[in-house]
Amino acid sequence: MQTHSINGELRSSTGKKHSANLRKEGLVPAVIYGGEKNIHFQAHKREFKDLIYTPDFKVAEVTLDGASKKCILKDLQFHPVTDELVHVDFQEMIDSKKMILELPIRFKGESPGVKTGGKIQQLMRRVKVKVKPESLVDVLYVDISNLELGMSARVRELEINEGIEVMLPGATPVAIVETPRALKSADAAGDAAAPAADAAAPAEGDAAPAE
Repeated sequence: MQTHSINGELRSSTGKKHSANLRKEGLVPAVIYGGEKNIHFQAHKREFKDLIYTPDFKVAEVTLDGASKKCILKDLQFHPVTDELVHVDFQEMIDSKKMILELPIRFKGESPGVKTGGKIQQLMRRVKVKVKPESLVDVLYVDISNLELGMSARVRELEINEGIEVMLPGATPVAIVETPRALKSADAAGDAAAPAADAAAPAEGDAAPAE
């Protein structure tokens, strides 16, 4: 399991004015909920960079006044104009307590459809799951080694460990091997040429044309 460390400070005050002053100093207000009480803290924006700007799933280990809590990222708020990070929400990981989160999906194997010229399109990059901390993984895999042209992999084919509940119907497509336009055109041309060739060939038993 990948873990990202965040060093912060407990906040003594809250409110819009206080938060605005923090942001002027390069600090981001944040909150941890899900435990005995909500914990408000602040950290420099660089502390969040490798947690937010990545396709990977990571557990956040937030250290405040020497005490650490393991959390999952739940929500982000950005400024509508500058796109600066303005607030972060975390959920504390509590043993045996289920959490709802999104895990990234990765492919396993090689698609024979891709080898023959197809292109695999990933329709879903993350999937929502319900899981306890002790069953948590940082990625879910789907095997594409049997996907021919035009075939798709679905949610029910994800490799799911015991204790993980996927919150989507099993028939939901995850990826599809698309047939490129050039291959479609070549197939169509071949199908059109075949009847013409059959018509031009003399039927069995037909007399040869007179000289």
